[in-house]
Amino acid sequence: MSNEGGTKAIFAAAAANVSIAIAKIAAWLLTGSSAMLAEGIHSFADTGNQGLLLAGSKRAQKEPDSQHNFGYARARYLAAFIVSIVLFLAGACFALYEAYHKFVDPQPITSWHWVPVAVLLISIIAEATSLRTALKEAGKAKGNQSIFGYIRSARAPEIPVVMLEDIAALTGLVFALCGVGATLATGNGRWDALGSGAIGILLIVVAAFLASETASLLLGE
Repeated sequence: MSNEGGTKAIFAAAAANVSIAIAKIAAWLLTGSSAMLAEGIHSFADTGNQGLLLAGSKRAQKEPDSQHNFGYARARYLAAFIVSIVLFLAGACFALYEAYHKFVDPQPITSWHWVPVAVLLISIIAEATSLRTALKEAGKAKGNQSIFGYIRSARAPEIPVVMLEDIAALTGLVFALCGVGATLATGNGRWDALGSGAIGILLIVVAAFLASETASLLLGE
């Protein structure tokens, strides 16, 4: 995978995340939805992750010097590993905390009912566009491999990390939409909390998988 292809996918993901993160936080401020807050933090974390990937990719291109005789190639793997930690700490832990808080003290969505649904639907479109870009770039390298097989075997971490983030984001958006929709339909805020909890569990699974894969790359796989 060329650095150009990885950079294109990273920029596409970052552009999608920063715009929808702002929209999600605005929706949370209007409605108080915990799922929207969890999704907003998730998107901001993903935006920071893309910055880390870009920094790691750029540093990896440095020529060997007296202090690093073998070059800086593994900087991209270190960046991807840090991304997995950020995904866990900033995304999963916060989503689970918010889920617990709102489940104990559930709050129905009483105003601006259409806002979270509209934001989530627009976010799904934006994340799907980002994932399409990543899949297009991955198609140049994965050949006949499945997406999962490509993620497991890829030696350049940028595209697989972006793909995992986008897949997690799309799945999380569906969870949030189900939680918000059920809360609007029933008036029971615990559905919204359950949506936030599902997002947290999803991010833990993705972060653990990503940490395992990038740790193997760091160790010379």
